[in-house]
Amino acid sequence: QLQLVESGGGSVQPGGSLRLSCVASGVTLDNFNIGWFRQAPGKEREGVSCISSYDTSINADSVKGRFTIFRDNAKNTVYLQMNSLKPEDTGVYYCAAEWGFAATGIVRACKMTEYAYDYWGQGTQVTVSS
Repeated sequence: QLQLVESGGGSVQPGGSLRLSCVASGVTLDNFNIGWFRQAPGKEREGVSCISSYDTSINADSVKGRFTIFRDNAKNTVYLQMNSLKPEDTGVYYCAAEWGFAATGIVRACKMTEYAYDYWGQGTQVTVSS
């Protein structure tokens, strides 16, 4: 019953910033891993950033130093802060969730592959152009 809704996308000039939000309903996100993915026109969907239930994170090389993923558990929300945006950042951005524990009961780190995730939002458009 987990549902995710992204927001915060829009149009921005190169060098600008946007903050995307991923709000969950149905469950509390404390024990979930969350990933942000994007799909540019004519390209495959790719991992951007992910954050584990215990707050470690991974960033794609293409966004390191520019994007930051973080969560606010009180608001049941995960954010993607995007700074120094480039035209190649253009695309539809999706958030996704997976349960943060393996069958052993041990926490598992988030992954940057879309196949790790069970729940997906509908996406929000980000356009970076001059």
